[in-house]
Amino acid sequence: MRKEIRFVTADEAVQAVKSGDHIHLSSVASAPKVLIEALCRRGEAGELKNVRIHHLHTEGQAPYTDPKFDGIFFHQGFFIGSNVRKSVQSGYSDYIPVLLSETQKLYRCGALPCDVAMIQVCPPDKHGFVSLGTSVDATLAAIECAKTVIAVVNRHVPRAWGQAMIPMDRIDIFVEDNTPLLPAEFHAPDAVEEAIGRNCAGLIEDGACLQMGIGAIPNAVLAQLGGHRNLGIHTEMFADGVLSLVEKGVVNGSEKGIDKGKLVSTFVMGSQACYDFLDDNPMVSMMDVGYTNDPFNIAMNPKTTAINSALQVDLTGQVCADSLGTRFYSGAGGQMDFIYGASLSRGGKAIIAMPSSTRKGESKISPTLLSGAGVVTSRAHIHYLVTEYGVVDLYGKSLQERAKLIISIAHPDHREALDRAAFERFGPHYHHFGI
Repeated sequence: MRKEIRFVTADEAVQAVKSGDHIHLSSVASAPKVLIEALCRRGEAGELKNVRIHHLHTEGQAPYTDPKFDGIFFHQGFFIGSNVRKSVQSGYSDYIPVLLSETQKLYRCGALPCDVAMIQVCPPDKHGFVSLGTSVDATLAAIECAKTVIAVVNRHVPRAWGQAMIPMDRIDIFVEDNTPLLPAEFHAPDAVEEAIGRNCAGLIEDGACLQMGIGAIPNAVLAQLGGHRNLGIHTEMFADGVLSLVEKGVVNGSEKGIDKGKLVSTFVMGSQACYDFLDDNPMVSMMDVGYTNDPFNIAMNPKTTAINSALQVDLTGQVCADSLGTRFYSGAGGQMDFIYGASLSRGGKAIIAMPSSTRKGESKISPTLLSGAGVVTSRAHIHYLVTEYGVVDLYGKSLQERAKLIISIAHPDHREALDRAAFERFGPHYHHFGI
């Protein structure tokens, strides 16, 4: 029997929050803006203290990280997006190091409490189900574990299939707000990113199952795949670059090992066209992040090709993707989930792709990682490394072999200095070692 909805205002809904509570916010475009604003009004009124807020990346503002809320709200994110980066780096907010696949486990195993889950859903269908739309990730686990679930019902939330569908009786408090979802904006690839895209695309075979992150490089890769056949998607997220490949029939999932014919993801981050594509589309399965990012599920698809980025790589193949020295910049995310899953896949390829240098001309390939930098992908896990200067396969290569290979795709302006550093590190036999 369908539950009747009784709407309350956002200010009434957030009265459910108590001092000391842990709050989960749904992610990306589904961050419940109207509830966040109401919560901050309670904070400004001095009604709350020591409230902890958890989420993955969210689009839009994160007003609870304002220093004026010190002692009232404390953000402890699973990922550091641009809207909370300054707050984390200044110490007003914090980061919980965790693989994306295990964000849901933090709630389900009890390592992290969840008192209130604040989510956003589409209007209910005739069967009494609502959809989480663009954001399943760890939100489904938060709903399962929360003492109170507050949902914003928004007609702009796409009716996504898969585990995004939940029954209304999981929700305790309903608020109506029809503010359009915030689109994510990406700049067009520049010449360097286009070159990286071509190099990555050259590694992708017909029948491959793809995972790639967000931004110009993934879009540059996807733009090169119009002539491919029977590609699949099993990823943590997708954006607009996938849409044209689906329309052309290039992406059809026909050769996947699991979820054949389905495009599998845990969140979506793109334009309104991307949200429209997601709406009521049975081809797309929006799943729990514990499913999408499980390396053993990933490995069940043959030719899984995972493309992820890096901030810095050293001459042994250690990949830093979460920090700039001691300054945290993003997070572990799902990189290791997919690097490992792709390496276990039959015919799979695990790829790290990045420009050879920063926009200031500094080499992103360095003799050693910056002091304090974190290793997200270890030297034992790295396979392919791609820059605009080419592709190298480091799997099975010794330290001296991989140093020469990595230097070969560094920016030409930095190769001599890197070669000199390798010689100093590995000794006089290094220059005599043939590749």
